[in-house]
Amino acid sequence: MSEDIASITSNAEDFMKKAIGHLEAELVKIRAGKANPQMFDGLMVDYYGSPVPVNQVSNISVMDSRTLSIQPWEKNMLQPIERAIIAANMGITPQNDGVLIRLFLPPLTEERRKELVKKCLGEGEHSKVAIRNIRRDAIEHIKKLQKNGLSEDAAKDAEDEIQQITDKFIAAVEKHLATKEKEIMSV
Repeated sequence: MSEDIASITSNAEDFMKKAIGHLEAELVKIRAGKANPQMFDGLMVDYYGSPVPVNQVSNISVMDSRTLSIQPWEKNMLQPIERAIIAANMGITPQNDGVLIRLFLPPLTEERRKELVKKCLGEGEHSKVAIRNIRRDAIEHIKKLQKNGLSEDAAKDAEDEIQQITDKFIAAVEKHLATKEKEIMSV
């Protein structure tokens, strides 16, 4: 029975780590005023009828702190990439010169910064919900073990351990959000 509990807690911890990893990936996509090629992770472009990540059909590079350039490997991909950027509604207008696409990131206004912080908080809330769902599933597994003969004390100890792990990961989410908020709000 104790190896079952250890398995449940380690699985819960692994899934919670994945939730934190997902949060980190989503927060990177939210720009904080600096040009970052990772802003385009997940941006799909139509490549001969099938959606492909933009970084697989072009080279994305930072020209300076507020400028990105996207150079497609095929010239006929300029228009689809430009359309994908406009459709993504990132607040950036692409400028196509026939060879590459330049993206000038406008300085963030106070209002836009607050919107980005709200978006970050929303992502954080999704992560917290995911972590709590993982906790709920783990506790359900422990209760099933208790019905199958696990002692009440052992079940209670396992539930406490799951709660401690959950609290640790919720605190990690809060730390990530505080860091990102500070990054966004700093001028």
